Amino acid sequence: MTSSARPEAPALDAAAREALGSACADVRDADPADHVDGVAPLVVARPGDTEQVAGTMRAAAAHGLRVVPRGAGTKSTWGLPPAGVDVLLDLGGLDEVVDHAAGDLIVQARAGTPLACVQETVAGERQRLTVDETVAGATIGGMLATNASGARRTAVGTARDLLIGVTMVRHDGVVAKAGGRVVKNVAGYDLGKLLIGSMGTLGVVVDATFRLHPLPAASRWVTARAADPAGALALAQAAVHSQVVPAAVEVGWAGGAGAVSVLLEGRESGVQGRVDELSAILGPLAGDVGVSEDAPAGGATYPWDPTARGDDRAVALKVTFGLSGLADVLGALAGTPAEVRGSAGSGVVYVALPSATGVDEVATVLTRLRRASAEHGGATTVVDAPAAVKDAVDVWGPVPAIALMRRVKDQFDPERRLAPGRFVGGI
Repeated sequence: MTSSARPEAPALDAAAREALGSACADVRDADPADHVDGVAPLVVARPGDTEQVAGTMRAAAAHGLRVVPRGAGTKSTWGLPPAGVDVLLDLGGLDEVVDHAAGDLIVQARAGTPLACVQETVAGERQRLTVDETVAGATIGGMLATNASGARRTAVGTARDLLIGVTMVRHDGVVAKAGGRVVKNVAGYDLGKLLIGSMGTLGVVVDATFRLHPLPAASRWVTARAADPAGALALAQAAVHSQVVPAAVEVGWAGGAGAVSVLLEGRESGVQGRVDELSAILGPLAGDVGVSEDAPAGGATYPWDPTARGDDRAVALKVTFGLSGLADVLGALAGTPAEVRGSAGSGVVYVALPSATGVDEVATVLTRLRRASAEHGGATTVVDAPAAVKDAVDVWGPVPAIALMRRVKDQFDPERRLAPGRFVGGI
């Protein structure tokens, strides 16, 4: 739980401001648009390269300043509000696809580069970074910091599985690298795994290298309706356990009913044959099976409006579970106004409750979902919500590895100046 009071940082003294200005070419006073989940930073530093990021972090360390990194700001209200922000580190100036080695199927991009720009660059060679753009305008750094993923994780995993190299700046301004430029080089890969999903609390990612996949020649979505949670589970299991090798198995759910949509990709002739095979499998379970080149409504995006701010934000939940738990998770939402969208094939779905949902009702739904997901080896967290909800409920829920996570935080950020308090357990 959090306190309803949003802390303000003390005034930035002249020496600290001068040090920041010497390290970074673009430092300005913050304005209301720069608030991080209601917490006001004092200044915004926008470095143009890795050395300026390192210099800014050294200056912040020398003056004990708290730093929160920001990409495009599309997920700046995720998690908990920071305990305080002195410097908002705007990584939008690190906007560049550094290298695209098409022959090696790799791409290297700066942290502030929009994912869409990376996709546009590699598409010229009929390649793609197989990560869904779940929020329009999201950057590479923001995607890694929040571990954002969509439906295509079923086939290739998440960014954690595609990352082969990363450059980060530590809390003290030291630049560290892990991994390499080729797919076979996995030295230091665990550093990337630690940084992904850490909400900027362990270090500042400045660039990342990923392995790519060829663009498929053909794509088809096969969609089958489900009248109840058991029906949705049967459809998802049939698709996952079939021989059609789905690229994604997406569930959409609202009002006690919904659909399971399966993405098939590859060569035109092969895709058509797999569409016919899957339709024959799902037909007896659903009765009505549709095929389209277009993704289902909402596609791989979240079931809430990511542009909403303040009390207009939906209550956004992330639920993980083993595939067999899909029916129980959907059943836990019976009688609620929840909308669900996510990767049924990977056991990761997102739930949206309207912004006007009362705190008591949110707490009840959260309890039900946590019970259902835990019974199937998963968990439920509050991704985003109005301040009153974050203040009243346990956003992260039980975390068995919290002691280890705190030790990692102590090693990476012993002074607790990087995005303090935004992550689980006040990390």
